[in-house]
Amino acid sequence: MAQDGSAGRRRAFIGSFTAAGGPGLVTAEVAPGTGALTLVFAVQDVPDPSYLALSPDGHTLYAVSETAEGAVAAYRVTGERLAPAGPPVPVAGSGPTHLSLYDGHVLTANYGCGSVTAVPVRPDGTLAGAPSGRLQHTGSGPHDRRQRGPHAHQVRPDPSGRWAVSVDLGTDSVRVCTLADGSPAVHREIALRPGSGPRHLAFHPDGEHAYVVNELTPTVTVCRWDAASGFLKPLTEVPVLPGAPAGDAYPSGIAVSPDGRFVWTATRGEDVLSVFAVEADGLRLTATVPCGGHWPRALAEHDGFLYAANERSGDVTWFAVDRTTGVPRYDGSVRVPAASCVVFG
Repeated sequence: MAQDGSAGRRRAFIGSFTAAGGPGLVTAEVAPGTGALTLVFAVQDVPDPSYLALSPDGHTLYAVSETAEGAVAAYRVTGERLAPAGPPVPVAGSGPTHLSLYDGHVLTANYGCGSVTAVPVRPDGTLAGAPSGRLQHTGSGPHDRRQRGPHAHQVRPDPSGRWAVSVDLGTDSVRVCTLADGSPAVHREIALRPGSGPRHLAFHPDGEHAYVVNELTPTVTVCRWDAASGFLKPLTEVPVLPGAPAGDAYPSGIAVSPDGRFVWTATRGEDVLSVFAVEADGLRLTATVPCGGHWPRALAEHDGFLYAANERSGDVTWFAVDRTTGVPRYDGSVRVPAASCVVFG
């Protein structure tokens, strides 16, 4: 995690929706041993920085601007403060909702128009100033309101670093991509169950399995991953709830424990975190616990703790994880209006 160099204080970074009253980008200090967050700095110079990614050296933070125009911005991390590292770069796509670093570029998943944009990163971590390429997804799904067209919701590298995978809620598919002359190019598209609405994908530490959390049906799709060929094979689909939802149930975040024994998901509406035991080519739901807020948009694991960014209750909650069972125990929260994500170095 990024450190300030003088006291070695570790940092978390929180995104939020400024259009809903959020403070923008927030820096928080992480207490050793307890995982508690203390807010120390905020900057609000780009609208709706809903998702963040930290450079491997911890010196640069990247944020999408989830607006109709769509942009990505870079910030220098200096102690407690974030300073803009150049102007935001338009991504030629509407509603970017996720981003990651891959092969010398920042990739953004543009939900509104269903595309992936690549923006080159200079050696000093700043953005090159214009996209080098853009991949437009095509297709639709059976859900009349949510799947009339593509909606790229996440893009991230695989553990080998050879591939980037793009998860599309609108087309019920995952695209395995590379960069060709700086432009995202599809290597293979893998179909998931029609109407499932895949949202985010997380890899197992073994590099041979992946888990896709589905938003339109509250499930997780368990997959095998072959990094050599860039092939994702769906195996089974597991519910994230022990019974039928009482009302709205829209899964959002997913995380895998560093030791590979557990998978966790967050579900909005039901406002719960679900715990899965990892089994051979499968998952077994073992528990659900309240998320401590309302509408958990994102979930992150760090150093034995789980963190949920609860958008509608406007807080970030944290949980100590039982090492034997994987069950999270609520430990505390901090107020962040319209919180949307938490990232750690």
